[in-house]
Amino acid sequence: MTYPVLEQINSPADLRTLEPRALTQVADQLRAFILQSVAKTGGHLSSNLGTVELTVALHYVFNTPDDRIVWDVGHQSYPHKILTGRREAMAQLRHFGGISGFPKRSESAYDAFGTAHSSTSISAVLGMAVASRNLGKSGRQHIAVIGDGAMTAGMAFEALNNAGVTPGVNVLVILNDNDMSISPPVGALNHYFARLMSGRFYAAAKNMGRAVLQHMPPVLELARRVEGHAKGLVSPATLFEELGFNYVGPIDGHDLDALLPTLQNLRQLGGLQFLHVVTKKGQGYKLAEADPVLYHGPGKFDPSVGIQKSKAPARQTFTQVFGRWLCDMARQDDRLVGITPAMREGSGMVEFHREFPERYFDVGIAEQHAVTFAGGVACEGLKPVVAIYSTFLQRGYDQLIHDVALQDLDVTFALDRAGLVGADGATHAGNYDIAFLRCIPNMVIATPSDENETRLLLSTCYHYNGPASVRYPRGAGCGAEVSSALDTVEIGKGRLLRQGRRIAILGFGTLVPAALQAAESLDASVADMRFVKPLDHALVDELVASHDALVTLEEGAIMGGAGSAVLEYLSAKGVQVPVLQLGLPDEFIDHGDQALLLKMQGLDADGIVHAIRQRFPEFDFVQDKLVSR
Repeated sequence: MTYPVLEQINSPADLRTLEPRALTQVADQLRAFILQSVAKTGGHLSSNLGTVELTVALHYVFNTPDDRIVWDVGHQSYPHKILTGRREAMAQLRHFGGISGFPKRSESAYDAFGTAHSSTSISAVLGMAVASRNLGKSGRQHIAVIGDGAMTAGMAFEALNNAGVTPGVNVLVILNDNDMSISPPVGALNHYFARLMSGRFYAAAKNMGRAVLQHMPPVLELARRVEGHAKGLVSPATLFEELGFNYVGPIDGHDLDALLPTLQNLRQLGGLQFLHVVTKKGQGYKLAEADPVLYHGPGKFDPSVGIQKSKAPARQTFTQVFGRWLCDMARQDDRLVGITPAMREGSGMVEFHREFPERYFDVGIAEQHAVTFAGGVACEGLKPVVAIYSTFLQRGYDQLIHDVALQDLDVTFALDRAGLVGADGATHAGNYDIAFLRCIPNMVIATPSDENETRLLLSTCYHYNGPASVRYPRGAGCGAEVSSALDTVEIGKGRLLRQGRRIAILGFGTLVPAALQAAESLDASVADMRFVKPLDHALVDELVASHDALVTLEEGAIMGGAGSAVLEYLSAKGVQVPVLQLGLPDEFIDHGDQALLLKMQGLDADGIVHAIRQRFPEFDFVQDKLVSR
């Protein structure tokens, strides 16, 4: 497939040499290129198809990269990447050594701010605008492109509120409203009103009217009300106007004839501007338009036939284990309430939502609220289960401490995507939950080693009367058969899986199968510790007494992690024994295939063997078996 116009664009400067009438061709070829490219690499599709015209218009009207654009959440930035010199690099999108699926400052001067967690864009561009003002760069524009879902987070409104009292800044907030439909105000008449309200004549007339009427307060108040009612006929302007922004829209985000003049007007006005555009996820690809959720983040597929279900039986994922457990436990206990911050599909809660709609709560992209909301639910005797990605729980940390743990409330946290997540990279990696949870009093931390253990420890933590978390990774595990029972184990008790000699591997989580493979070469003992907190002190004591060295193993940050918990316990007892800590280093790990990244960190079976041999060279190995000297 060829893209004759698009292939001539290697930067926004090239784009700006075109006549406006040529931009429709650019948009059409850009959309086709994205579809073909993502079909080969996998990645976010629906959201990117929906922002094609908006991206073209922004780079055509604004002088990027001097004018700053921040994309929020960032998974809609593929058109931006392609127009800013990374068209060829899309072939390695989200692959190891390739470009990121999100904006990344180290990748391009056009990526003004790194994003991937939602609702940060307005704060970032306000900070940039203040810096530009103080540096005397008054002509620079600062644009935040934020989705309607991301606007549910409190941080977005904190930034809007702050912007309203910040003088002398140029901030344009573009609300990309892609809620699957185009609202009635969108159309030719509304385009006329949008262009009128974004024009200099309207702004000048409004300012002049205020200057004249300020000496007649009752008349000024009447004029404000009339203006508010008039704008209310075509747009939900009131909230943003009260925060100090000039609201324009909504307009069709796929109509370049509407976008270009509106953006040009807003650029000339400067100050605080708010543009509401309505787009359609999956625009231009009927299959994605019909099911934007399915095509949100597909793997490789054939665009001519769409995503097909695999005929081969797939191994059960940890997310699916959680989803089935949640439904089973809800049938047994009518006190169970399921909570998610806008991750129903990702967290495996679709079936729970269907079966228990009155007990399912999607609070939107509002992780802080999700945690405190769960605390309130628990106060009244119900049993909330918060399904949340490890990386997103970071956003509700104060609430976790103050609103749940401090009050010792009965909330269970199901932490999906713990450890490395592969193609989404460092922004989505769940590497830190053990470290940041372990220091919180009253908190239980469970680290299941396989699919069946995940179900078992979910039940165990659910029945624990207090805050508890169960962490499990993205994707499938070792293929362990999962029981249908809702059994429990004793909190804080691990199990010895293999008895060996001299070296004992203490496994925390789903690296235990790799530890068992490594142990065969080393004749080492392997313990599935099951819990980081409370730590099984008796099992640690037993292993110290019968072995010459310990190895702790976890798919999480070494600093402050499970291995640190073991060392702290040994130090407190005054026990001196060699301990090798294996886990994730003190660095951000980039995107790439999950198995490859684990191997590069030495956390596969071969890497574990290699690390143990290096750390304990005084031990002899004969035919890959450890022997005493």
